[in-house]
Amino acid sequence: MCEKIKKVNSWLNTVFGDQAVPQFEVNTRTVDILYQVALSSDSRCRETTLLIEDLKQKASEYQAEAAHLQDVLIQGVGLSYGSLSKQAGDYLSALVDNAMVLGVRDTALTSFMPAVNNLTNDLLEAEKSHRRLERELGALRKRLGATLVLRGNLQEDIDKTIKSQAVESAKAEERLLNMDFVTAKARELSNRREKSEAQLESRNMDKSITHQAIVQLSEEVNELKKEMIPLKKKLEPYMDLSPSPSLAKVNIEEAKRELTMLDSQLEMNVDFK
Repeated sequence: MCEKIKKVNSWLNTVFGDQAVPQFEVNTRTVDILYQVALSSDSRCRETTLLIEDLKQKASEYQAEAAHLQDVLIQGVGLSYGSLSKQAGDYLSALVDNAMVLGVRDTALTSFMPAVNNLTNDLLEAEKSHRRLERELGALRKRLGATLVLRGNLQEDIDKTIKSQAVESAKAEERLLNMDFVTAKARELSNRREKSEAQLESRNMDKSITHQAIVQLSEEVNELKKEMIPLKKKLEPYMDLSPSPSLAKVNIEEAKRELTMLDSQLEMNVDFK
C-alpha cells in the first residue's frame, strides 16, 4: 500500500508540476485507481518516447540521405537546384509533391509504380463502391417512392375512416337520443296506462265493454252469421215448393223456430256483452 501511495504521489507531482495537487480522499479504492492510471500513463509515456526517438532517427537518416544525394548531384554530376531551368524546377517540385502525396520513400520509378498501382486499385474499389451505392440509392429511392405512395393511401384511408367515424358517431348519438326519447315516452305511456287501469278499477267498470270484449263479441257474431247461412239455404227449397199445407206449415214453423232461436241467442249475446 505504501509503495502504491508513493507511486501515486510521484506521478501526481509530475503531472501537475508547479501547481498544487488537488485534495482527494485517500482510501484503498482511490489509491488503486490512481495507481492503475499512473502505470498506464507511464506506459504511454514510454511508448511516446520510443516513437519520438524513432521519428528522430528516421529524420536523421532522411537528412543524411538527402545530403548524400545532394553531394552526388553537385560534386558528381555538377547539378544543383539553382542551375536548373524553371521548367525543370517545376518538374522536380511536382515530382517531390507527388512523392509526398503517394507517401513513397524516394522518387525512384520502382517506388512510384506500386504506389500508383495501389492508388489505381483504391480508385477501382471506390468506383465499385460508388456504383454499388448508386444501385442501393436507386433501390432506396424506389422504395421511398412506394412508401410515400403507400403513406398517401394510408393517409387518405385514415381521413375517410375519421370522417366515417364522425358520421357514425353522430348517428349513434342521434340513436341514443331517440332511444332515450322512446324509453321516456314508453315509461310515460306505461304510467298513464297504469293510472287509467287504476281509475277504471276504482269506478267498477264492466269489463264487457272493453275493446278486447267487443272484439271477441264481434267474432262470435260473425260465427253465428256463418251458421245461419246454411239454415237459410235449407229454407229456400221450401219457399219455392207448394207442399201440402199441413206439412209445409210444420216445416216452416220448425225453420222459423230455429231461426227465432238463433236470433234470440244472438240478441242475448249482444245484450249480455
